Amino acid sequence: MHTPRPRPALPGPLVDPAWLTAHLGAPGLVVLDASVGTHRGSPHRVPGARPFDLDGPLSDHTSPLPHTMPAPAAFTAELRALGLDDTSTVVVYDAAGVYSSARAWWMLRAMGFDRAAVLDGGLPAWTAAGHPVEPLPARYTGPHGDFTARPRPGLLVDSAHVRAALADPAAAVLDARTPARFTGTAPEPRPGLRGGHMPGAVNLPFGDLLDETGRLRPPADLRAHLTASVGTRRTLTFTCGSGVTACVLALAAELAGYDDTAVYDGSWSDWGRPSELPVATGA
Repeated sequence: MHTPRPRPALPGPLVDPAWLTAHLGAPGLVVLDASVGTHRGSPHRVPGARPFDLDGPLSDHTSPLPHTMPAPAAFTAELRALGLDDTSTVVVYDAAGVYSSARAWWMLRAMGFDRAAVLDGGLPAWTAAGHPVEPLPARYTGPHGDFTARPRPGLLVDSAHVRAALADPAAAVLDARTPARFTGTAPEPRPGLRGGHMPGAVNLPFGDLLDETGRLRPPADLRAHLTASVGTRRTLTFTCGSGVTACVLALAAELAGYDDTAVYDGSWSDWGRPSELPVATGA
């Protein structure tokens, strides 16, 4: 008598290629490809992966800001169209490594869905381990799911929240951009934005949290990097260029044991626009 495979239980918010290959094809497991930019057109995917298109319908294109969160109804419709159920288990990856996949993971959490993890090292780690790939189809054409967004206030925040966090001695705002962009010595890649950073923000480039293979560092190392940046503060808000790599910091904080965290939706694409919001330059 055939015994059906059980639905997989995630070990945490991060899984490695060995875990994914052992569970690929299990009932209820959905693999999502959240690649952006030049990696969005990667010709290959983890077998069965479905496109979580952050450059397309999984960002709010009614907003002037890139990569902002869609409304709950729109998010529900897009995830149902990808075949996601409320009872699914999700592994999300991207073709850069650990980059935009963390954004998809955080969006799912912000919409009340916790059974999701990021593939450590992404597609490069998957292929380096010798696991198979297949051509990436233009879109998913399988059955729809029954996922329903249940928004959690406070996980994606605006500039008013960031201003309050900057004024709160018990809170810290961490900026995932490169030091050159943080200090204002390098131009912003998006036109019309001011250079520099929020006064009082701390620079923690997301790349510092990755090892030489492109995987996230061990939790103890992540904790050390965060402690060096924020000291004893435990309320953390993360920002970056458009709210994507800020989520790498959010993932690292989760692995390091922080549980009072938020991501600035829009990030520097919002704060850096010409406005009365203050900007500092230099270190």
